[in-house]
Amino acid sequence: MQTIFIQIKAELGKAYNVAEDAMENVSEVSEAYSTSGQFDLLLKCYLEDSDDVGRFVTERIQSIIGVKDTFTLITFKAF
Repeated sequence: MQTIFIQIKAELGKAYNVAEDAMENVSEVSEAYSTSGQFDLLLKCYLEDSDDVGRFVTERIQSIIGVKDTFTLITFKAF
């Protein structure tokens, strides 16, 4: 299992819709947080080791209506 974090910049007024859509429709998303700063949301996602991170982000996350931009953090080890 691999853990990734995805920061999302949403279209103006769409952050809550994007978060709700991600939580309801993308089973790999375990948590969603509203954040301050350059990005509006932070998603914590669990993927199978065989899953392609790039394909997941572009097909499952960036395709959510209201997503303007993303920044993905790939993790290596939990402490």
